[in-house]
Amino acid sequence: MTAKTAPSLEEIQAAQRRIAGIARVTPVYSSETFSRLTGRPVHLKAENLQRTGAFKVRGAVNKIALLTPEERAAGVVTASAGNHGQAVAWAAREAGAHARIFMPHHTPMAKIEATRNYGAQTHLQGETFEEALAAALDHAEERDATFLHAFEDEDVIAGQGTIGLELLEQVPNFETVVIPIGGGGLASGIALAIRAVKPEARLVGVQAAAYAPLVGGRIGGVTIAEGIAVKHPGELTSSILREVLDDIVIVSDEEISQAIVLLLERTKLVVEGAGAASVAALLADRVGGNGPVVAVLSGGNIDPTLLISVMRHGLSLSGRYLVLRTRLTDRPGELIKLLSLVADEMGNVLSVEHHREGMDMPVIESEVELTLMMRDQAHCTALVAALEANGYPVERMQ
Repeated sequence: MTAKTAPSLEEIQAAQRRIAGIARVTPVYSSETFSRLTGRPVHLKAENLQRTGAFKVRGAVNKIALLTPEERAAGVVTASAGNHGQAVAWAAREAGAHARIFMPHHTPMAKIEATRNYGAQTHLQGETFEEALAAALDHAEERDATFLHAFEDEDVIAGQGTIGLELLEQVPNFETVVIPIGGGGLASGIALAIRAVKPEARLVGVQAAAYAPLVGGRIGGVTIAEGIAVKHPGELTSSILREVLDDIVIVSDEEISQAIVLLLERTKLVVEGAGAASVAALLADRVGGNGPVVAVLSGGNIDPTLLISVMRHGLSLSGRYLVLRTRLTDRPGELIKLLSLVADEMGNVLSVEHHREGMDMPVIESEVELTLMMRDQAHCTALVAALEANGYPVERMQ
């Protein structure tokens, strides 16, 4: 077996020609909001607007384009946490090849359904990416099909590296690029392309706190950044990243959640957890440098139910939602007094719940839980203070 080697700049440039007109040249947006929050010019590389909703289509198209007619006829097999599977399914369909995609059981249903809609057979196998990978490798060997690795493949890395070439043209004055890291194919490709042309650039990788093997962190747990939840990055990609990255930093799910909310609210971009990790690192001031920076938004395939939960959580953290409990004398007119006070403080009532049965309180009292829409944390503090000043005991739930 031929040893795997890092793709050269020429190979990445060849990949760019190969995928031209198939994969999109995604836009770069400058952000006044993020520039103000970080104190430096911030640009967002919107790979969430790529075909199939993530950068993965670049590597998949490049790899499948290099298969022989016989290899295409035998079909392709891969393992994926979601985005790579969708990309392979789409690229295989466009090339007239059959695709079988193995995914962990916890893969978001939105990603599973999208993969099926692109014409691939899906197989849910195991609880982790590694278990799905083992099943896919066995299946490919049994069927004599081509296994298309999500990141440990020179042609896939070269395809992802085309993002770096685009950035060099779109934002020629950037100082720093921040890139999410799961298996390492994206960061390897981008960093190789940029290092070859602009060696002075600062390149920073980002891992989720639950899966941070490259910095000796945890390698297991639940995370909203499932797209980069990889226990063991590839040997090839790890060796590349050790050579080309200036730093690797970690972000928490809490920080990723806040980044998702800000991206949606301020830039109108829907970004999944893995894709928002780069912005989370910027907002947490872990990237370093002070010149123009590009954050790669690697994907936008977030499960709608998770997005709802993240938005509610993020809005609560920022003081936009306030949930509180208080007690009232159980007699006519008391609730309207409470709500009038809330209205005077400009709180917007979303829901009111009475709790009487099963509560440890005097028989003449009832508990009321209010869910309110507020401006910010200062507004929340002022409203709570007003309630307490008027004799209402207040327990903040969020």
